[in-house]
Amino acid sequence: GPPTPQERWEENAGYSPSTLAANITGLICAAGFARDRGDLATAQFLEEYADFLEANVENWTVTNDGFLVPGIKRHYVRINPIDISDPDADEGLAGKLVPIRNRPPGAQTEFPAAEIVDGGFLELVRYGIRKAGDPLMEDSLHVIDAVLKTDFPAGPCWRRYTHDGYGQRDDGGPFLGWGRGRPWPLLTGERGHYELAAGRDPKPYLRAMERFANSTQLLPEQIWDQPDIRRRLLKFGEQTGSATPLMWAHAEYIKLLRSASDGIVFDLIEEVRDRYLKPGRKPSRLMVWKSNRRVQSVSPGDRLRIQATAPFMLHWSNDEWQHVNDSGSSSTPIGFEYADIDIGASAKAPIRFTFKWRNTGTWEGHDYAVTIVK
Repeated sequence: GPPTPQERWEENAGYSPSTLAANITGLICAAGFARDRGDLATAQFLEEYADFLEANVENWTVTNDGFLVPGIKRHYVRINPIDISDPDADEGLAGKLVPIRNRPPGAQTEFPAAEIVDGGFLELVRYGIRKAGDPLMEDSLHVIDAVLKTDFPAGPCWRRYTHDGYGQRDDGGPFLGWGRGRPWPLLTGERGHYELAAGRDPKPYLRAMERFANSTQLLPEQIWDQPDIRRRLLKFGEQTGSATPLMWAHAEYIKLLRSASDGIVFDLIEEVRDRYLKPGRKPSRLMVWKSNRRVQSVSPGDRLRIQATAPFMLHWSNDEWQHVNDSGSSSTPIGFEYADIDIGASAKAPIRFTFKWRNTGTWEGHDYAVTIVK
């Protein structure tokens, strides 16, 4: 990471709110395991990396140029697309296009990142990284409700993302590489968990999921959202020809049932909540440079971490090589090496550096630079 080669819908690479939420949570849990075993170095390293991710979630996955709902310009997006093979990839959202890989032949296949939204950001609340009810969360909900929600007799249901083509075609024909995305009962369950976290009643979403089940009590992947096509056995508000049962939907239903009974989201990780929802907590100023993600800039007050998987001596300067510093990397028991540079309040010149690899005694043979942006 931080970008993923494949987000939860298994179609796009980039910065995904749902993937980041899982990564942050997993790192904090792993840090807890390490601390329990007395490995404080690993625990601290993992927590600091998780804090770095957490501090940048909105920088990577929130647009300020939203246009789907009048008056809401700032909201989460489904994916911030990047080429993960490019270590210098642009991490900004402005001007980027998201490829949609299941569109009909001849149809538009790329759309502005600000136009492609889904409910993946709800994972940030589910695990305890963000607070339900915050303005950005609520605004993002208004956006997905406006463009993805369908109200059925059974209750509300949401499509995966804008311009989704994974689902049965409008004539009722099957998905054969393209079609039209339909609402997923799974996503009704995810919304129910958010409503519970926000102090609202999850039961309408629980009941909706129950009503979306077929006569054998199996939950489908998708619900038909067009007028009935009897010759195709398709009826508004009932299952399509998609996967039935979708075990992911059944798991979500069981968790929502448990959550409603307990009065707290079952997936909430207390250690994550206690770390990131603590009143007055300040976000991390750590910025991590790695060979597969080369930070382009930092700001005064940041801490720049140079990270690698082999021991090194960092040869660096913050005044265009007028003075040189040599910093040995710190080791972690899990195989990572790192060296930190604190960016002073008056820093102006770029941080320039290279590596001397301690295992081989060889130099990197290339200088890198990170600019200072105020």
